[in-house]
Amino acid sequence: MDKASIVRNLISDTITSNGYRLEDVLYVKEGNCYFLRVIIDKDGIIDVDDCSLVTRLINPILDEADPIEESYILDVCSMGKGE
Repeated sequence: MDKASIVRNLISDTITSNGYRLEDVLYVKEGNCYFLRVIIDKDGIIDVDDCSLVTRLINPILDEADPIEESYILDVCSMGKGE
């Protein structure tokens, strides 16, 4: 199982039980940095507060499970990122 799938399994229930949809989890290298990108959605508009809340919800889960050995940047964002 790849790293993104492992993370998806770890965080999916927490995200959905807090009123969000987990659209995708990507683990990508951009330049010299690795990014764990968690893409969320909900009914209505996703704003910075939503992304911050989900980050606070999943950070302890990821810290405890430690599914990724490399250092990475956690990026919780919405479907519309980059549009």
